[in-house]
Amino acid sequence: MKRPSRPVARQSVDWLAAHEQHMKWLALALGLGSTVAIVQNWHPWPMILGLPFCLIWIFCAWLHGERQLKYINMLFSALYLYGLTRWILFG
Repeated sequence: MKRPSRPVARQSVDWLAAHEQHMKWLALALGLGSTVAIVQNWHPWPMILGLPFCLIWIFCAWLHGERQLKYINMLFSALYLYGLTRWILFG
């Protein structure tokens, strides 16, 4: 008899919990890269690097139930998506 598998949401939470520290180090690298791109005026790289940075922090905040951090990063992610879409459509 086949054992029922865990729901996908629970598997995602478990994966995030297991890899949280690695994700935070990746976010640090993305944040540094985004900052260098801003200083060097390498448009649109600050947005390209900033979007995954924010997504990582959304997931980390979601993992620990930190609503304010999650919503702030959701706002920044929406702004990055708007900026990237505008850049793709209008150059």
